Amino acid sequence: MTNLGASPEEVEAPPLARVNDPYAVLRNQDLLLYLVGRFASSLGQQMLTVAVGWELYERTHSAMALGLVGLTQMIPMVLFTLPAGHVADNYNRKRIIVLMTLVIACASLGLALISAMRAGVFWIYFCLFVAGTARTFHWPASSAFLPQLVSRREFSRAVTWSSGSFQLSSALGPAAGCGLIALMHHAGFVAPAAPVYALNAALGLFCLALISFVRQHQTITVKEKMTLRNLIVGFKFVFASPVILGTITLDLFAVLLGGATALLPVYAKEILNTGPTGLGFLQASLPTGSLLCALILAHRPPLQKAGRELLWAVAAFGLSTIVFGVCKWFWLSFLMLFVCGAVDNISVVVRHTLVQLLTPDEKRGRVSAVNSLFIGTSNELGGFESGSVAHWFGPAIGNTISTGAVISVVSGGIGTLVVVLAVALIWPQIRRYGRLDAG
Repeated sequence: MTNLGASPEEVEAPPLARVNDPYAVLRNQDLLLYLVGRFASSLGQQMLTVAVGWELYERTHSAMALGLVGLTQMIPMVLFTLPAGHVADNYNRKRIIVLMTLVIACASLGLALISAMRAGVFWIYFCLFVAGTARTFHWPASSAFLPQLVSRREFSRAVTWSSGSFQLSSALGPAAGCGLIALMHHAGFVAPAAPVYALNAALGLFCLALISFVRQHQTITVKEKMTLRNLIVGFKFVFASPVILGTITLDLFAVLLGGATALLPVYAKEILNTGPTGLGFLQASLPTGSLLCALILAHRPPLQKAGRELLWAVAAFGLSTIVFGVCKWFWLSFLMLFVCGAVDNISVVVRHTLVQLLTPDEKRGRVSAVNSLFIGTSNELGGFESGSVAHWFGPAIGNTISTGAVISVVSGGIGTLVVVLAVALIWPQIRRYGRLDAG
């Protein structure tokens, strides 16, 4: 693993003719343990998210109670992201991952007890805050840990498999969570969400056990004090690196402007005239597209012109969003969301690969923290932006909320295309970036 901080122009390109073995990286025992553990943890988290929403609405019948879930988990992200990045760069990342996974498992057990005892909903939010804080410290350590498990040339494929495992958990988790709740409810269980929380805790402990067997490759030379100057190293590095700043900016605004997910219930009921089953298909189309794309990328050679393919992928995301926004046919809408999920996976793989490989190891935690802060907040604010535009513009032009939803989605797609053009012009280094496995 050399030249990790080098620019793409300074790195010698590898031979174009190389044996393409998509499973070679999975024969790395450390990476395989990491991926299986991450899948188990992500699957449990997806199940927990569904269970928390179901229980809170069942107990409060309040949409505000559901909205507070995202806020409760976003607050620790804003408060602790910079310290979390500093910790990831100055302490053993494997130990951080293990400890934070244990904290998340304990919070899940707390949710199970709260649910079984029918304790106040305040304690649900308390456990979510604790888990959100642990995930804030877990994310930069985990992101910076992955490059330590594989060589530079294998890293883009490792990211592809990692992304695919996450998308698989995103597709299976909600269905598994809902199925278990329905089964417990049918069996007359007083607290049907409690077993989901307990299962998430068990999956977290399983992940912890697997990560414990991963060999440690991190070398910490000198620990830095947690000063403001050291905390903002990640920001300074990102803003001094055109390729990293451009890719993060591209993804941030694409998610902020082009996200139609928050308005899927409106489209399902008011525009496409489909029921809950149709809504389920629409929601499943995004992770399904991402998963299929991850499998295709894993079986192909690394991207040859990663910068251009990133720009084209985000442009396709914007175009698909526009078509979905104006479409009134269910299966075409499903197809457009499927395409959105597929091209979004390309963006994720390219962005994560570039952020990690162009960052020196001693700064990876802090740069990963900045990346997670931007992307995490854009996910939360993107849903708020879409809902707000739909809420205000529909009635403002004397029409219904469905018209507002169309305006929100279409304008977001157009905005995404504008962002792609702006990024391509402002940061031409992205257009010129070549192979992801260069080096």
